[in-house]
Amino acid sequence: MAIHPIEFRYGSFEMKRVWGEEYRLEKMLMVEVALARAESELGMIPDYAADRIEQGARGVRLNRVKEIEDEIHHDMMAVVTALSEECGEAGKWVHFGATSNDILDTATALQFKETISILTPQLQKLQNLLVKRALEHKATVCAGRTHGQIGVPTTYGLRFAIWASEIERHAKRLEELTPRITVGKMSGAVGTQAAFGKNGIEVEELTMKHLEIKPAEVSNQVIQRDRHSEFIFWTANLATTLDKIGIEIRTLQRSEIGEVEENFTKKQVGSSTMPHKRNPIKSEQICGLARIIRGMIEPELLNNTLWDERDLTNSSSERIIFPETCILTDHILRTATRVLENLKFHHEKIEQNLELLRGLNMGEAVMIELAKKGVGRQKAHEIVRDSANIAREKNLHIREALLKNPTIQKHLTKEEIKQITNPHNYIGTAIQKVEKLAEKLQNHPKPIS
Repeated sequence: MAIHPIEFRYGSFEMKRVWGEEYRLEKMLMVEVALARAESELGMIPDYAADRIEQGARGVRLNRVKEIEDEIHHDMMAVVTALSEECGEAGKWVHFGATSNDILDTATALQFKETISILTPQLQKLQNLLVKRALEHKATVCAGRTHGQIGVPTTYGLRFAIWASEIERHAKRLEELTPRITVGKMSGAVGTQAAFGKNGIEVEELTMKHLEIKPAEVSNQVIQRDRHSEFIFWTANLATTLDKIGIEIRTLQRSEIGEVEENFTKKQVGSSTMPHKRNPIKSEQICGLARIIRGMIEPELLNNTLWDERDLTNSSSERIIFPETCILTDHILRTATRVLENLKFHHEKIEQNLELLRGLNMGEAVMIELAKKGVGRQKAHEIVRDSANIAREKNLHIREALLKNPTIQKHLTKEEIKQITNPHNYIGTAIQKVEKLAEKLQNHPKPIS
């Protein structure tokens, strides 16, 4: 019986596979094999044992591991026992010198390595899409808003460029933190490597070499959780950017704004009782799941505050934190990409909202022009503010109110005022900014693989 929505509603098969029981067991067995191989090369166990352990690992089955765990109530020892059963005489050398978390934490590093290899191309795909949208809409002038109120004009291209730049920073952060989280260890019960004797450092280095990851410089019985916390912080940061994008789309799809719209298929149902509804459900899903991802920060931080050389309080929470965070982050990343790929634009509404205030949003442009004419910035601000108040009170276009002011009449002609209050003439360097960012990101792409 499926209970958690991840089982049937959220997440890609690709990411769920990485955090599934079978894959987890596969990685633990991979670490056991790498350990045996390293110990064999150092003459600590017979050569035949390493070969036999590698062969035996192929025969271990999850159901057998679970049967053993039901009897002994220790998950790692259940794996060791199941592997030993498959190795015959060599079984006595399985897990030689290791403690549970040598295997568990190193297996987790391998899972994170695979997770990052899935997230990286998805980030690049979203970044590329945002750059594409930025260039497509670099001259799509729209109402800018601050405090939820219409301000001076901006462009949709600039909005997309800002998001693309943010995604690029997330990709860089992920690249930077990858070496810190994809580390394994063979440090033993308290970190001294005593069970490995004089070969402890070599065992650890060789094991990690076989697994193609780096060893932690130093650790106790566990890899310190500041590493994992950094990654969970990263997922929360990315989720918040996607949340922001989702909120913006939801806002712009409001009936009274209506500038953009999520794709709505022919047979899609918006409401069980209101047949006309077209709800931004995918963006809402992104925003909702972002809350769950952000909520993982505090418990993962607390997983670094273990007693002495370790306790077990991190184990139970991480069984939830790691898979849920990775699966949901991957899910909303893919969902955001699909939403933006199919986003519909209503240009007539964009233009309508741009003119909604009847030119009041162009007050800054008039103020700047008056200042250039010698009126002075503060005086110009006062004149335009007074004209804006008159326009509001008398329901006039700002141009009509401006033309009633003697100072403005002295410095600006009717035609000049018309040009100044045209929102399409007041987007500054928005187009250049988009083109500059697009050139940077397109000339220095990360490979999608």
